[in-house]
Amino acid sequence: MPTDKEILNQLHNDPSNWVWGVFYFNKKDKRVFPPKRTPQLGWTINFANPYSIVTFAVLIAAIIIIA
Repeated sequence: MPTDKEILNQLHNDPSNWVWGVFYFNKKDKRVFPPKRTPQLGWTINFANPYSIVTFAVLIAAIIIIA
């Protein structure tokens, strides 16, 4: 029986969950910030998770306000 981490890795590695190979979109993955395809480069946003959209908007707004 696969563990949760193995299932997340399978979902993450599935090319159909990557739009244009850059944007991660997976409704089954509840992570807001999953790792990028190359984990050494950091994290990306799961655009299928509504909380990630709100988090992304707040982050962009904070950057605009600070700038």
